[in-house]
Amino acid sequence: MAIIPPIPPIGGDFKLPALTNETKPGADTGTGGFGKLLANQIDKLSQSQNVASDQAQQLATGQAKDINGVVVAVEKASLELQLAVQLRNKGVEAYQELFRMQV
Repeated sequence: MAIIPPIPPIGGDFKLPALTNETKPGADTGTGGFGKLLANQIDKLSQSQNVASDQAQQLATGQAKDINGVVVAVEKASLELQLAVQLRNKGVEAYQELFRMQV
């Protein structure tokens, strides 16, 4: 019987946050909660868009040496923006559905 070696991980060092939390749900932990998380993610999206824009500008002016890096940065920024738009759409749909509920 042959032993199959484990499959190595494909991507980077992505880790899920721990699901166990000693604080009670809804307790104020001083971290800012959902609002701060949302603001941080919007800042990261903005930074990604700025990096892609800068690299595209460098490519257009002939200053970029790594064309593949520019393409990857632009596509990454595009996918991140599409994800953010879809999450916003789902959030708006959920809000509208709650509004339509009869009490």
